[in-house]
Amino acid sequence: MSTENAVNSPEISILERENAPNLAFVFTPPEERGLKLPIVMFCGGYRSDMNGTKATYMENQCIKRGQGFVRFDYRGHGRSDGVFEDSGIGDWAQDAQDVFDDVTSHYPGQAVVLIGSSMGGWIALLLAKARSSIVKGVVGVAAAPDFTEEMFETRLNDEQRAELMASGVTKVPNDYSDEPYVFTKAFYEEAKKHLLLTLPQNITFPIRLVQGMLDKDVPWESAVKIQKSFTGSEVDIVFVDDGDHRLSRPEDMELIDREVVSLSEDIANNR
Repeated sequence: MSTENAVNSPEISILERENAPNLAFVFTPPEERGLKLPIVMFCGGYRSDMNGTKATYMENQCIKRGQGFVRFDYRGHGRSDGVFEDSGIGDWAQDAQDVFDDVTSHYPGQAVVLIGSSMGGWIALLLAKARSSIVKGVVGVAAAPDFTEEMFETRLNDEQRAELMASGVTKVPNDYSDEPYVFTKAFYEEAKKHLLLTLPQNITFPIRLVQGMLDKDVPWESAVKIQKSFTGSEVDIVFVDDGDHRLSRPEDMELIDREVVSLSEDIANNR
C-alpha cells in the first residue's frame, strides 16, 4: 500500500464513563463536501486495536473523501482502560454503542455505515440492531457473529471441551501468534446472550460481506449463515478466492473500500 497520499489523522479522544472503563477513540469529522455521505465507524476484532492496518487505511480513504470516520478501542484493548480477561461480547457491544452515541450526538440526522472486522462483525451487527434508525449499512470483513459457538463446537476437541467445563478455561492455538487464545467458560456463556444466527433477524439495512475462501478462522460458510439469518436485509457476499482471514493486502483493502463507497453513495443518493 502506498503511503505517499496518507493523511494525518486527528488526536485520540477519551470517552469518560461512570462505572465503566474509559474508552479511547479517534474521530474525523466530516468536511462540508462529505456531509451527504454517512459517517463510517470501524469495529475491530478480538484483541485488535484501532491502529490496525484496515482501520487506518479506511480512515485515510474517508479523510480523502471528506467523509466522517471513527475508530476506537474496546475496553481491555489498545489505549482504552479495562481488563481484557474481565470483558465479554456484551461489554464490547456496549463500548461500541457508547462511542457511537457520543459521536452521532453531534450530527443529528447523519447516517452511519459500520465496518466490522472478524469479531467486530458481530459487534457491528449488534450495534446496527440497537441503532437501526441511524445505521444504514454494514460491511463485514470476515465477519464472525457467534464465533464462540463455532469455536466450542468445531475448534475444541473433546479434551479441551471437558477442560473448559471443568476448570473454566482452555487454550486454543493461534495461527497469528506464539501466544494461544485463552478461551474461558465465562466468556463462552456470556456470549450466548448475544447470539445472532440462531433466529431470523428481520433487519432492513443492506449488508455487504467480504469473505476469504482460505480463511481458517472464519470459514466461508459463516458468510452464508449470516445471509440466511438476516432475511429482511439485502445481504451480498463478495468471496475472495485467495483471501485469508486478515484480508489486509492492498487489493483486499481496496475491495473493502469499494464496498463502503458503494453503500455510501447509495445512501447519499436516497437521502
